[in-house]
Amino acid sequence: MDFRAWYAVHKWTSLASTLFLLMLCVTGLPLIFSHEISHLTGTSAEPPQLPAGQAALAGQADIDLLVADAQARRPGDVPQFLVAEADEPELLYVRMAEKIDSEGLTAFYTYDTRTGAFLSEYPLGQGFMDLMLRLHTDMYLGLGGTLFLGFMGLLLGASIVSGIYVYGPYMRKLSFGTVRRGRAARLKWLDQHNLLGMVTLVWLLVVGLTGTINALNRPIFAAWQATELAALAAPYANVPPVTGPVSADKAVRAAQLAHPDKSLSFMAYPGNGFATPQHFIAFMNGNTPVTSKLLSIVMIDARTGQVAASAEMPWYVSTLMLSQPLHFGDYGGMPFKLLWALLDVLSIVVLWSGLVLWWKRRHVTAEQKLVSLGAVPE
Repeated sequence: MDFRAWYAVHKWTSLASTLFLLMLCVTGLPLIFSHEISHLTGTSAEPPQLPAGQAALAGQADIDLLVADAQARRPGDVPQFLVAEADEPELLYVRMAEKIDSEGLTAFYTYDTRTGAFLSEYPLGQGFMDLMLRLHTDMYLGLGGTLFLGFMGLLLGASIVSGIYVYGPYMRKLSFGTVRRGRAARLKWLDQHNLLGMVTLVWLLVVGLTGTINALNRPIFAAWQATELAALAAPYANVPPVTGPVSADKAVRAAQLAHPDKSLSFMAYPGNGFATPQHFIAFMNGNTPVTSKLLSIVMIDARTGQVAASAEMPWYVSTLMLSQPLHFGDYGGMPFKLLWALLDVLSIVVLWSGLVLWWKRRHVTAEQKLVSLGAVPE
């Protein structure tokens, strides 16, 4: 493509996506520290400190008792999932819903796995962090909003690549980091925009790509359900669905025995879209920095509590699982999060300065831009 085509791509992809990307950067900033903010505001329970004697005797509480307590709190609902976190093994979460296959949840309870004590109920749909998360993931528009924001991530990539072509020859004429402060204010804005754009270029590409992958969360898991999960369920097509009480405690212990080097991430109850009508499906994390982000599955017969099958998740689910923590800087602890936050703030400056520059020279043609840059494309 010639300069005019690259300039048009950069201009229109930037204009189409910038306002939404600004919103994503602003809402993404607190989400980088969502775990810390949740603990600070009390919306996420802290594992209580046990007396020395009690801590020494504490084992693992009977999960069935925890689930029974959750059902007693909401007698008309059913448990859908058990959720755990590798970095807080003292906590277990019970997700409740009106029906086993409902998309929405009605309650999210936290329990102490050492004592079986009820700790808290997460305030669903409330608070600042919930607002930030919904705006960042779907703008309160459901799957359509999620896919739209994913498309904005693709436009971001096109804007960055085209911007490199448009401004690359011009930037080679200046020493890196040059900001011409003694010239017109517009040139200062342009130099700052280009400089910060080069500083954040790789980061913006990473978060744009991972954000687009994350936007495909539901389609990706739908593909897994329609293929790999359906294949696991096929041999039991003629077996009646399990009814009546089932033991989540036996299922979790069976999964842990099958994979002693892994920990529970979450477990779906029989009849849920992430399980089969006859089985629990436990999703297990590894214990290394990379495998802790990936999932293996264990299929447990709900009637007998015995492991029926084990499998690894396919590559496309693994890609999703690796991209989710990378998108929010959740890989290297607090130093990595602080770096992610700094780059996020710099990206907000880049996006805002880009809007200002366009507004001031919105009538400039590609030919005029080419002359002003003094750059002749090869």
